[in-house]
Amino acid sequence: MHLKEKSNQKVRPIDCRHFINGEYRDSFDMKTFENMNPATEEIIGRVSEGGKKEVDEAVKAAKTALKGPWKTFTSSQRSVVLRRIGDLILERKEELAALESMDTGKPYQMALEIDIPRAAYNFHFFADYLTSMGTEAYQQDQQALHYSIRRPVGVVGMINPWNLPLLLLTWKMAPCLAAGNTAVMKPAEQTPMTATVLAEICKEAGVPDGVVNLVHGFGPGSAGAAITEHPDVDAVTFTGETKTGTAIMKAAAPSLKKLSYELGGKNPNIIFADSDLDEVIDTTLKSSFMNQGEVCLCGSRIYVESSVYESFLEKFVARTKELTVGDPFRDETKVGAVISKEHYDRVLGYIQSARDEGGTILAGGSRLQEEDKGYFIMPTIIVGLDKDATCVREEIFGPVVTVIPFETEEEVIEQANDTHYGLGTTIWTNDLRRAHRVAHQIEAGIIWVNTWYLRDLRTPFGGMKQSGIGREGGMHSFEFYSELSNITIKL
Repeated sequence: MHLKEKSNQKVRPIDCRHFINGEYRDSFDMKTFENMNPATEEIIGRVSEGGKKEVDEAVKAAKTALKGPWKTFTSSQRSVVLRRIGDLILERKEELAALESMDTGKPYQMALEIDIPRAAYNFHFFADYLTSMGTEAYQQDQQALHYSIRRPVGVVGMINPWNLPLLLLTWKMAPCLAAGNTAVMKPAEQTPMTATVLAEICKEAGVPDGVVNLVHGFGPGSAGAAITEHPDVDAVTFTGETKTGTAIMKAAAPSLKKLSYELGGKNPNIIFADSDLDEVIDTTLKSSFMNQGEVCLCGSRIYVESSVYESFLEKFVARTKELTVGDPFRDETKVGAVISKEHYDRVLGYIQSARDEGGTILAGGSRLQEEDKGYFIMPTIIVGLDKDATCVREEIFGPVVTVIPFETEEEVIEQANDTHYGLGTTIWTNDLRRAHRVAHQIEAGIIWVNTWYLRDLRTPFGGMKQSGIGREGGMHSFEFYSELSNITIKL
């Protein structure tokens, strides 16, 4: 029996309603839209479609809750609530993993082993971090004592992406609640189910009514726009595509909302000849094709030193062709379906552009032929493109990578930085001096050496250029989710 069959005996898709002031609600006009499983192309539920009215109600509830019982919670009490949320996520991890897989098309095992545990850990981490925080204090000779206090920024709008729905939502929600704020969240319309369950979990964990609110819907002209334009929303945090980030910035400008963005990436993976190719390829398979390549941190531009270029390609192509693509609920599946028909067509369009521009497809390049339904694209490796080719320049956000040889350190640094993006970079070398030297010259917010996707939640996370604004993680999250006041006492 496949995991799909076992999972479906336990977990069914859910219809998704708004969650406002501690209650699930329909839209005022009872309007809904369909939720589709991208791996089967089946309609698996209906979702309440919200807009300005629903957002107004949610913001009103969040604003009221700021002055209610939530305001009286001490940091220790908030810590207890956050830890309980993380515990409840783990108690329901099989359910949440199945819902996440059905919503996104990703392998169930990835959701079960990575996404859901990390979502829980986000709450556990900030539960601990909250109680260990200090504050600034300065004595100015014998004249005065200066010290700072933090207070909540207020009502926070959270607009979430579809690629890692629960993981990235909890990455925002945990520090938001830790700092004493209230929230109005809008999950991506393609992936509504785990956010809907999270609202219930928060209430069960002891979050007062109105502190966490959820409005389903679309972006421009709908719920997303209503959140970013609302005068009583004090801050907006967004993870997603760069063009959408630009639109949000324009909408938020009149009320000068605080903004935190994690946007697109076109990340270089730099492989020097002195690295261990077997180790490189094990990790590069993940950084290229994990979550169908639908991860902003994926290394989609692979640069390989010329002396090992052919050896790398031979091994990388062979290992890529061994990856199992298909039914997300099978144990052996490593690559599932991309999120939608629209995105499927977009990714295949990029692959065709590579052919048109003289590229050679060494692996993949088409849909999975064994499946009649589902938006499955074979992991694709492209060579023979120059640095200005479309697939080298633009973010594809799918299971597609380009591989390009380089001769010198200076050459690869120039190519790696030749992009509008600046989110992540991976450098592979066993030369310690080179590792430091190259890392210091790379224009990216996150730089890994001989690893990828390794995170310490105390460290700054975010991008340069068009990859984002601000940083998240540890104190960097609290800088966004709180306001500082300085108090001066004359001695």
